[in-house]
Amino acid sequence: MVLLASGVHYSGRRPNNNEIKVTIKSMKQFSKCRESVLVFLLAIAAGQPGLCGPKSNPEPKLTIDDTPLTREVKIATSFAPVVKKVAPSVVNIYSTMTVRGSQLPSALDPFLRRFFGDDFGQQQGRPRKEQGLGSGVIVSPDGYILTANHVVEGADTVKVALSSGEKEFDAKVIGVDPPTDIAVLRIDIKRSLPAITLADSDNLEVGDVVLAVGNPFAVGQTVTMGIVSAVGRGGFGLNGYENFIQTDAAINPGNSGGALVDAEGRLVGINTAILTHSGGYQGVGFAVPINMARYVMNSLIGSGKVTRGYLGVGIQALTPNLTKEFNLPDESSGVLVNNVEPGSGAEKAGIRDGDVIIEFEGKKVSDPRKLQLLVAQSAPGSKVSVRVLRSPEAGERPLEKNLTITLGELPAEALAGGHLNLPKDHKQSDKDQLDGVSVGDLDAQTRSQMGIPNSIHGAVVTNIEQDSNAAEAGLRTGDVLLEIDRHPVKDADSAVALSEKANGDQVLLRVWSRGENGGPSGTHYLVVDNTKRK
Repeated sequence: MVLLASGVHYSGRRPNNNEIKVTIKSMKQFSKCRESVLVFLLAIAAGQPGLCGPKSNPEPKLTIDDTPLTREVKIATSFAPVVKKVAPSVVNIYSTMTVRGSQLPSALDPFLRRFFGDDFGQQQGRPRKEQGLGSGVIVSPDGYILTANHVVEGADTVKVALSSGEKEFDAKVIGVDPPTDIAVLRIDIKRSLPAITLADSDNLEVGDVVLAVGNPFAVGQTVTMGIVSAVGRGGFGLNGYENFIQTDAAINPGNSGGALVDAEGRLVGINTAILTHSGGYQGVGFAVPINMARYVMNSLIGSGKVTRGYLGVGIQALTPNLTKEFNLPDESSGVLVNNVEPGSGAEKAGIRDGDVIIEFEGKKVSDPRKLQLLVAQSAPGSKVSVRVLRSPEAGERPLEKNLTITLGELPAEALAGGHLNLPKDHKQSDKDQLDGVSVGDLDAQTRSQMGIPNSIHGAVVTNIEQDSNAAEAGLRTGDVLLEIDRHPVKDADSAVALSEKANGDQVLLRVWSRGENGGPSGTHYLVVDNTKRK
């Protein structure tokens, strides 16, 4: 069970982007500010706002020290000097939101709200104000603060209290990014603030000492110590992009958005969540790496939104059966391409269905999440190098190919849902390699109800016996068979014919599926193993 490390979890809102206009009234004015105009035009070409004069959101003045730690084994008698250096940069964040109706006491439990929704424990009554508590980190002397998105998301007002004990300051939400759980705030203050130094989180290693600084349970600023337990953690379903630093430094409600720093006091992560079975800290905490947070922050400050690169491929993890079917070496790692979007950068560069992506920009690709993170932190329009393994024909050993791809911009995901009515006139695959599977033709009604693009051609699975080998492999009613043993499926008749002609005990299927629980639809490969239960 994974909990957000804050007192209250809010629903979201995003700020509106402002339109930027420049008017040059005379050649004399152009001469005076021509350099700024040229900078503006170059910024527009790069997708960043800019104008002749001050920006609405000036660039943050970051202090970055990306040198690796000196890892000499020695026992420190005190971390007091590090804490004195870091503490002034960590702030308390108070957010207020309007709640419709009164709450039962159990509604304040973030664990229950996480799994039963924000309406859990609500009773009918008059609207009331609720206050959330979190932490933040000053990253620029001119007032920029990094925190967790769920600390401020949905709030009517956000206030910041400095560690010096001054009055609370009203904070402006510059932007939020729910997929990474990062938000950027700014306070307007007439003096330079104590900004923290940022490290390169890619240099972190398991075993490095880290300190977590925040305001747990509103007791006041608190420091806890631990080590980096793991890096690159993900797969919890908390965020769209998960690449967490795991630590055993104590993180509790109120610590969300606070600082995770290394032994030299440099910011390496933004604390965000804990793994727990009791609702309290149990030794497993997570932080968003500062490198990821920096990318998000720069995008939010520069353009009010986060733009991410887009390859234009569907991918899935390799399994032993898929490794065998695609004639890959047993030790192969990478991700299998199961779909190439027409017109995408991947298609134009020559990526094909069945390719295995093993490197992106010289970095090894170990699983789909790794590739997703690498692409997401690449700018749209940039050219990237991708290394793939390709089997030209069935039975041949794969060849390595180097491709250069121009990334597009990640579009909003289209979700398909609704009740599915399958064709009544279906055909049965009888005593063949897909025994127990019934298929039918794709008609206009089925396409409309399932949200199947016109570019998808094949046969829809109308029924499947639950004890069949195909069902055990993952084939489901409503799936569309696109290929059988790398041969395209045109309709139900061709699906039956290809199934009867399939040789060997294993059948390789390429399938289109509706997303589960409102998730996105897409294609993937399955291997049906007919050596079982024969």
